[in-house]
Amino acid sequence: MRGIVFSGDREIEMMEFPDPTPGPGEVVLEMKASGMCGSDLHQYRRPKGGTSVGGLPVNPNPVIAGHEPCGIVAAIGAGVSDKHARIGQRVMVHHYKGCTACNHCRSGWSQLCQREPITVYGNNAHGGHAPYLKVPAFTLVPLPDELSFAAGAAISCGTGTAYGALRRMQLSGNNTIAIVGQGPVGLSATQLAAAMGARVIAVDIGHERLSRAREFGADATVDPGANDVVGAIKDLTHGEGADLTLDTSGAPEGRVAAVRSTKVWGICCLVGERNSITLDVSTDLLRKQLTIVASWTFSSIGQAECARFVTDRKIDVDRLFTHRWQLGDAERAYQLFDQQTAGKGVFLM
Repeated sequence: MRGIVFSGDREIEMMEFPDPTPGPGEVVLEMKASGMCGSDLHQYRRPKGGTSVGGLPVNPNPVIAGHEPCGIVAAIGAGVSDKHARIGQRVMVHHYKGCTACNHCRSGWSQLCQREPITVYGNNAHGGHAPYLKVPAFTLVPLPDELSFAAGAAISCGTGTAYGALRRMQLSGNNTIAIVGQGPVGLSATQLAAAMGARVIAVDIGHERLSRAREFGADATVDPGANDVVGAIKDLTHGEGADLTLDTSGAPEGRVAAVRSTKVWGICCLVGERNSITLDVSTDLLRKQLTIVASWTFSSIGQAECARFVTDRKIDVDRLFTHRWQLGDAERAYQLFDQQTAGKGVFLM
């Protein structure tokens, strides 16, 4: 089979790999959809010869990209019971593997394993940008029949990350939340927060993304290129600031704006990867009694909860996708995605 490989310095290769065969405890999926995530760009942009991406060592061998996999079970290895997988079953993948035995792994948080280096499918192990994917059966999360494979791919990282952050902050319909960054994760957060009944203020420098945020339920929008973000959010909240803020941008100025836009006794959540910021501990944090929450993706249980929430509330996650590609379009797809002006893309098989 042929799979997409990030070679470094924004180069992509379509490489030949053997069709996978499941070993004990493993399954092979016939891929149906594999989403493009903003964190893919860290691998896409990494310098050739780089030794790590996102804190994980780079596999010295070519690795198939894509950590938002969704498909059907095509083959089952020895020791996999019907409770874990059935041929033809529609599934998502919780794209991490740890030691499998510690409390974090056993509670569905494999990415927090402290005992051994974690495997991230699509990063340091083969991912979903190919016709087939081999993973441990315990990583599978059922995909409800009501959801498309593309929606399942989104929930497998971007949308699931947004859901996990909102749940960490215990968002309710009483809250006003400012969401900084309206890329795929931020737009998912806007869509989900609106469905939870919150008042949403969307922040982004892109006019197209702000327009989409309004379509997805934002009550107000703020363009940092034309406004002082903190002042604009305070104007929209009777001078107090937002109850909750969420930074999905990862940009230092976005993070600082999120912190300073949060009201006294409020909660600011950070999900955007990378970079550093400097804050005044007294004025930005202590004298506001501020709570800072860091939220890294979600557990396998949280992934299933997100899928149920989307299904029960009839949330049209498919609207996130502005581009649907075939694997052979990979070079053009990532060139466009690298500009970070369009919406979310997905490879359909």
